[in-house]
Amino acid sequence: MIPFLRPGDPPGAFPPVEQALDEPDGLLCAGGDLSPARLIEAYRRGIFPWYSEGQPILWWSPDPRAVLFPEEFRISRSLAKTLRNRGYQTRVDSAFAEVVAGCADADLRPEGTWISPDMQSAYLEMHRLGHAHSVETWRVGRLVGGLYGVALGKVFFGESMFSIERDASKVALARLVEESTARGIELIDCQLASSHLESLGARCIPRARFSALLSAAIPHDGTHRAWD
Repeated sequence: MIPFLRPGDPPGAFPPVEQALDEPDGLLCAGGDLSPARLIEAYRRGIFPWYSEGQPILWWSPDPRAVLFPEEFRISRSLAKTLRNRGYQTRVDSAFAEVVAGCADADLRPEGTWISPDMQSAYLEMHRLGHAHSVETWRVGRLVGGLYGVALGKVFFGESMFSIERDASKVALARLVEESTARGIELIDCQLASSHLESLGARCIPRARFSALLSAAIPHDGTHRAWD
């Protein structure tokens, strides 16, 4: 039985991540809310929300954890060709709501989407407060892909990406890596492993190491914003 958080519980009322279940991998607790304070505290501890509409909020901290160190990002020959020849442009934070909506579009996700209206509202508020950001891929003035996530300290916590033209999400990731290098981001959290992410240089590390990296990279004095 996992712990259940009440909406009125303090933002930091998460159990230690070491108490997360092995099956399903990383399930830590349920309940609570999606307030900015709770989300920030969750990310700071390496916890993220992931649940389907109609379920209680479920909080996760899987072991191992998929991450991308910016210096390990791999640009394949085909992606390099895309970057040169397809006429894509990239922007940052010019269409956050549209990127979130694209990531939530069921037509683009035959496997289903967990980005419910409540989740969309929560991350829109995080964006308004300066904690959540989007990287977008445009072609001929049309949004064709992108990603969004949360930046705290020297970490960018990737949440989701979408693409409606070839390699558009990979192009957004390439721009995120550039932004990360320029802004001192040392770690991009990818949450769960996939062959797609592994092909771009992501790898899995033990949760204990991930927690240690977060502790070193995110200030504990309340100065969380990394994207200024």
